[in-house]
Amino acid sequence: MKTALVFGGGGFIGGHLAKRLKDENFWVRIVDIKPAHEFWSHDDICDEYVPGDLRDPKIVENVFEAPGDKPFDEVYQLAADMGGAGYIFTGDNDANVMHNSALINLNTVYEAAKRKVGRVFYSSSACMYPEHNQLDPDNPNCEESSAYPANPDSEYGWEKLFSERLFLAFNRNYKLNVRVARFHNIFGPMGTWAGGKEKAPAAMCRKAAETPEDGTLEVWGSGKQTRSFLHVTECVEAVLRFMRQDQFMGPVNIGSEEMVTINQLAQMAIDLSGKNITIHNIQGEEFIEKYGFRCPVGVQGRNSDNKLYAEKMGWQVSRPLIEGMRDTYVWINEQVKLAKENTTAE
Repeated sequence: MKTALVFGGGGFIGGHLAKRLKDENFWVRIVDIKPAHEFWSHDDICDEYVPGDLRDPKIVENVFEAPGDKPFDEVYQLAADMGGAGYIFTGDNDANVMHNSALINLNTVYEAAKRKVGRVFYSSSACMYPEHNQLDPDNPNCEESSAYPANPDSEYGWEKLFSERLFLAFNRNYKLNVRVARFHNIFGPMGTWAGGKEKAPAAMCRKAAETPEDGTLEVWGSGKQTRSFLHVTECVEAVLRFMRQDQFMGPVNIGSEEMVTINQLAQMAIDLSGKNITIHNIQGEEFIEKYGFRCPVGVQGRNSDNKLYAEKMGWQVSRPLIEGMRDTYVWINEQVKLAKENTTAE
């Protein structure tokens, strides 16, 4: 039986990935700072769930002991200190974001090389792309070769860029078999949907679900900034195809090329709700007066460039955004109802 170690498996993408590995009959160990996955039982996604702080090198050293005293066949490093725009772009969490994620990656790559694991996947982010290539919302440049000269728009992006180089350096110096991919806005059910760390699709679905008929849905910024969003099931498929090939180690984009404005994303959620809801863009002084800080919207344009992945893998993502938004809205709408029922019961 093959074995897999999933760091961050208690989170959104990690949980979906671990479940897929479990369904493929891997023996799966998850390690996460969360005591449990919020939406899945341990039996659904792994054989062993270890609550642990991956910033601690002793924790990382201990969890690399695979069953049968053999190295893990596959290691997936998805653990990071991250969240949505309100967490990443205000500047209030920069030190923790860089410190926590860097420690996790330093511990992981060192132990993976020492144990001579089969191969290790590192999840980087589109946030490492230069800000100056993403000023035009209609023509952003996120081709892999555009990464340098480096100029990410956040400290989160700088840490991701450093860690990419870290994993690739361990490949050069210690022959660690690595794969590095840059995720572009992964979304779907079974993930964070409230609390400030949710991503835009989840936030829009939640707002649409919570907003009453003839109400107003708030969108941060002008709403004209563009993004692309990839459903988590296609993300997992892309990760596994990339992980298990031997043509190249990346970095490579994993995302969708279906670019929309944030207002269009919000309107999708509104349409799925079936309600008459008006979009209200909040920015400038109005935003500062309400929230006390400048509106954090990130770059003006970002879209995955998938030419390299298609060339190397002979495969490409195909699920339309509206399909993924539909199942995400259905799931989040149910969570909103459950939360309301629980509050009423209390």
